[in-house]
Amino acid sequence: MPVITDMQPASQASVALEREDLFPIREVSRVTGVNPVTLRAWERRYGLIQPTRTESGHRLYSMTDIERVRNIVEWIDRGVAVSKIGKILAKTEPLKALAHIISDDLVQADYRQWQHQVQSAVSAFDDVELDRVYGQIFSSYSLPVVFQDILLPLWRQLLQRQDAFGQTSEWLFLDGFLRTKVLQRILVLRSSQPRKIIVSALAGQCRELELLVAALFLSGGETGVRVLTTGQPFDELMLVCEKIKPQALVLFSNHAPAPELPRRLNRLALSLDCQLLLAGDAADLAQESLGETSIGCLGNEGATMRQRMTQILAGKLDT
Repeated sequence: MPVITDMQPASQASVALEREDLFPIREVSRVTGVNPVTLRAWERRYGLIQPTRTESGHRLYSMTDIERVRNIVEWIDRGVAVSKIGKILAKTEPLKALAHIISDDLVQADYRQWQHQVQSAVSAFDDVELDRVYGQIFSSYSLPVVFQDILLPLWRQLLQRQDAFGQTSEWLFLDGFLRTKVLQRILVLRSSQPRKIIVSALAGQCRELELLVAALFLSGGETGVRVLTTGQPFDELMLVCEKIKPQALVLFSNHAPAPELPRRLNRLALSLDCQLLLAGDAADLAQESLGETSIGCLGNEGATMRQRMTQILAGKLDT
């Protein structure tokens, strides 16, 4: 495998980057904006990155390592402490349980192929082609994989890279398409289910699509989900629950929980006649601080969120 040394020019580094070769720490720092001292600290202190070493001890980073660095930066920007990011990344790595059957490289290559097709349709603003590809993805994978491993990563890439002309329009096009599709699916599932669950975002802590996808993960079985519009006032949730009379209120957040959040949630839980649950990345990060309360934590994994909610509501899982 070709390796870039510190003596190679930036143009050769760019070519190698496209070929998924290995990169020195200087080049990784350039493309991610994270200085070498910080990269070494993330490796030594927290074990967040495990670069390859040359015989002389120089660090070399793969494209997977670079993508992980970008993920770490994203979590830090969302208020998560570096010491807690390793736990989050471990949960979001796809299909580790199937590693003995299908290599992760092949799985990721397949995901990228679908993402490329979606990206091509989005770049052309072709809603017919986008709808066709979307249907094929749904027929090939489970619901969590469709969103957590294929569509949402691409959606986040477009969201973060809106510096070039036209990229904002592309993100808006994809975002609008996915929100419409997910909401339609939620409404279809809700129409035939007796159990009422309200899902609401903590103000300013997620985008509407992330909230809708979480609600879709919680839908199905005997669960009919009602999604409140983003921007719902926290102090008025008790009023909404009094009117709708749900079996549970699920609050969703993808940000690190503020220090006062457990106190606010506990106060809200005491005022409700239904179970209060927390979902999203905040649920994993706040689980320890909520351990002595009645508030259930559902986590952020689509494959387990509804299962945990069902068990909690049935009294089979301790909150």
